[in-house]
Amino acid sequence: MADVRARILTAAADVSAADWNACAGPDNPFARHEFYVALERSGSAIPRTGWRATHLVVDDADGVPIGIMPGYLKSHSQGEYVFDHGWADAWERAGGSYYPKLQCMTPFTPATGPRLLLRDPSAAGGLVAAAQALVTQNNLSSVHATFLTPDQQALFADAGWLMRVGEQFHWANDGYADFGDFLGALSSRKRKAIRKEREGALASGVEIVHLTGGAITEAHWDAFWTFYQDTGMRKWGRPYLTRAFFSIIGETMGDRVLLMLALRGGQPVAGALNFIGDDCLYGRYWGSTEDIPFLHFELCYYQAIEWAIANGKARVEAGAQGAHKLARGYRPVATISAHFIPDPNFRRAVADFVAREGEMVAADIEAMDMATPFRRG
Repeated sequence: MADVRARILTAAADVSAADWNACAGPDNPFARHEFYVALERSGSAIPRTGWRATHLVVDDADGVPIGIMPGYLKSHSQGEYVFDHGWADAWERAGGSYYPKLQCMTPFTPATGPRLLLRDPSAAGGLVAAAQALVTQNNLSSVHATFLTPDQQALFADAGWLMRVGEQFHWANDGYADFGDFLGALSSRKRKAIRKEREGALASGVEIVHLTGGAITEAHWDAFWTFYQDTGMRKWGRPYLTRAFFSIIGETMGDRVLLMLALRGGQPVAGALNFIGDDCLYGRYWGSTEDIPFLHFELCYYQAIEWAIANGKARVEAGAQGAHKLARGYRPVATISAHFIPDPNFRRAVADFVAREGEMVAADIEAMDMATPFRRG
């Protein structure tokens, strides 16, 4: 392995926002310094919750960061959405210690994004090598870089990392003029079904509002926190994010936040939180205090599509899993993660699993793509 000179940050706040964001670029909100600082300062991603910040930094000759690989030493596999619990069980049964492992991702965020933040592309190889060295020299089981952007996949594959295929559902803007134009691309039966769902959601008398920036108040965050807690406790047992995270995000990057609320009598009864990228709207969290038929689809999917069209976004990423998104115009797409495993025997076993899993995922995506609601021919 080539000589690697990289330093480790134990908090994103240990580097300036200007230096971090010069590496991250403007495209992806989850790559921004403000997002990582909010996760760590709010107590959401900290050692006590199993996320020990271990951000790798490569500097130029003047000590200015030219590349950052955000990462965390993990004591569990929660909040990642690329599941390796089976790998951990196998390694533990063989007498090894799977944790801590190094996880390179934005915590709790199953969204495609850069895992190598590069002001200078020449830093890429050093960051990948530094991650490998950190794992090897400290006798750790593995390092994982998940939800990779297409342009960065080869950087890991060429270094010998195992590439794993997953799937999500994204909506693609094929130059639609408005929501009606999008519906025109669907089969007649699917158009009618979506119109019926939208009418049903609004028949309860709720009003839907879109809020961003300074229009989002602490009262709005209080309401959304209630929604988020309810959903989080049902899905994960406990919410990953603290209440403070939302206030910090609203203050430091409110212009990247789109909060959609359903109001009854002026009071929020449901909400969906989105983040705004340069070419993408990222749907993240949803919750409600009333059981209103079809409101989940309206707030999380149809409102997102409508907003993306109106604001010229190329796609909507609606988060992990959820085959029900297929009938609502979200297409199946492959997601890619990379995994470095030093132990040769363990690597062979995982490589075999990943190869077989990849064939099944590819077949599943092909089959689901044939079941999309779009007109054919």
